[in-house]
Amino acid sequence: MCKIFIIDDDRFFGEMLKHHLQLNPDYEVFLFDTAKDCLANLFMNPDIICIDFGLPDIQGDELFKQIKNLYPDLPIIVISGQENIEVAINFLKQGAKDYIVKNEHTKELLWSSIIRLKENISLKQEVEDLKDELEKKYTFENTIIGQSESIKGIFSKINKALKSSINVSITGETGTGKEVVAKAIHYNSPRKNKPFIAVNMAAIPKELVESEFFGHEKGAFTGAAERASGKFEQANGGTIFLDEIAELDLNIQSKLLRALQEREITRVGGNQKIKLDVRVITATHKNLAQEVKKGTFREDLYYRIIGLPIELPPLREREQDTLILARHFIDLFSKENKIKPLGLSAEAKKKLLAYNFPGNVRELKSIVDLACVMSDHSEIMADDISFYTLEKDSESFLDGQKTLKQYTTDIILHFLKKNNNDVIKTAKVLDIGKSTIYNLISHAETKKLNNN
Repeated sequence: MCKIFIIDDDRFFGEMLKHHLQLNPDYEVFLFDTAKDCLANLFMNPDIICIDFGLPDIQGDELFKQIKNLYPDLPIIVISGQENIEVAINFLKQGAKDYIVKNEHTKELLWSSIIRLKENISLKQEVEDLKDELEKKYTFENTIIGQSESIKGIFSKINKALKSSINVSITGETGTGKEVVAKAIHYNSPRKNKPFIAVNMAAIPKELVESEFFGHEKGAFTGAAERASGKFEQANGGTIFLDEIAELDLNIQSKLLRALQEREITRVGGNQKIKLDVRVITATHKNLAQEVKKGTFREDLYYRIIGLPIELPPLREREQDTLILARHFIDLFSKENKIKPLGLSAEAKKKLLAYNFPGNVRELKSIVDLACVMSDHSEIMADDISFYTLEKDSESFLDGQKTLKQYTTDIILHFLKKNNNDVIKTAKVLDIGKSTIYNLISHAETKKLNNN
């Protein structure tokens, strides 16, 4: 319901506007004869106010100022018998949303103006709701799950990081949740309404890193058809998260150091200096101090980015957090797939606690997701939980960084091999369509042919 105030000492004219607006059942309209009556009822929190310029007790411009002082964001439409351009421009400069002259078209003009304002109000509310959801999503308890002493120590470090814009360096094994921590810091900081830009160093070809970081001008190199902003420019005012920072080429390290020291960048092929206000959060699974000793990472850059160090513990050192996380992932999987949440049997709990999770939290989530699919009961049993070890280079199934699609492919291929390439049996075991397996095989064969 949109609550609208109309202030007009011409009772007949005011009633006409009120009647016309109330043709829309979503509008709740209140009519006042004087400015004082309007001010006395502002506690009702109107969504839109329509004021007459010529009022008997307080002039419209004075009423406008008093309302704006009390409620700066409240939309106000001025309705006046004066067709005075200078007066209209003055009101619009002060923040009036519209200036409507009293004539035979006033009803229609007011109707259209309120529709536009209502759309803007709805859009603004949607944006605020999204911000609230984002803030709730990235509160510590919703992102960093656990009650162990080591995780409490991480909470303490994050709280210290929120007190300033100090750079943060996050270390920890693959799958421990480094990007989750980076987002928790950004979305709980004063920069939360500005961009969070994540860059994975390992995923960018060495020759493209400088352009990705700093952008480029049109014609800077072959294929640069248009000017493009880089990740640092996109993150201005917010946070840039440089994941796998240890993979950065030494040549680019020197350019990154210069940008951080001078707090400005220049696009590739350009001369314009762009000022930076960016918080830098880095992450790596390597020991940067050792990389400095080996000569693969610049010592001066190391001291520039180290800031507040946060080391994430592996899951095997987080006591009972394994079961807390498992419960969280079961509930999350159930919600996303619209199924009834499953329980976790005593034997299943023992099996999870006995495993050391080389892939950490990421591996636990993948295992739990599959267990939810495999379960035929109201709770996950021990037999529903599978730990995979790939034969290739004796690596754990979940070592390294993969997408969920890649993990799914590995699981399907594992069961195909186990079932002697029997597609029907594999589809039944995994409770998936045969077409999914055939498409996978077809894609693999095509890729193999292309590689040959």
